[in-house]
Amino acid sequence: MELNIGIKPEFLAKVAHSLSKIMADEFVLYTKTLRAHWCVTGPDFHSKHLYFEGLYEDMADICDDIAERIRTIGHFPPASLREFLDLTHLSEDALPENNGIAHIKALLQDHESIIIHYREHINGYADALHDLGSSDYITGLMEKHEKIAWMLRSHLE
Repeated sequence: MELNIGIKPEFLAKVAHSLSKIMADEFVLYTKTLRAHWCVTGPDFHSKHLYFEGLYEDMADICDDIAERIRTIGHFPPASLREFLDLTHLSEDALPENNGIAHIKALLQDHESIIIHYREHINGYADALHDLGSSDYITGLMEKHEKIAWMLRSHLE
């Protein structure tokens, strides 16, 4: 059955493609957060291990929400590692060390990159693509990343 929610099909396709890129960024960041959880070492191992566990659980929820948003607008989300790597703007660079500070710095950099990316595109959903729902949704995601970035930054002060 054809979707009829007041947004032109060509706009929905553009929104879905943009959300797919966002999902790719989120999935790559989720994976990097898992890496931090699995590989962190050092005297603060236990606290950082638990902290990263909470972060990756939050990231898993974000990925699921984005996939459902894409389905809500009548499209299918990317669902393979190849698609995620082709769509993301994040890198998979290895860290020089596996201590908590190195992981926190790397994750903070990615969260800030995502915040900037979202901020640059929020208005386009509403203005160019007439999708206030996705604009609002991305604003909410950006706010989640801002809070995570604040917490990561606080570990470095």
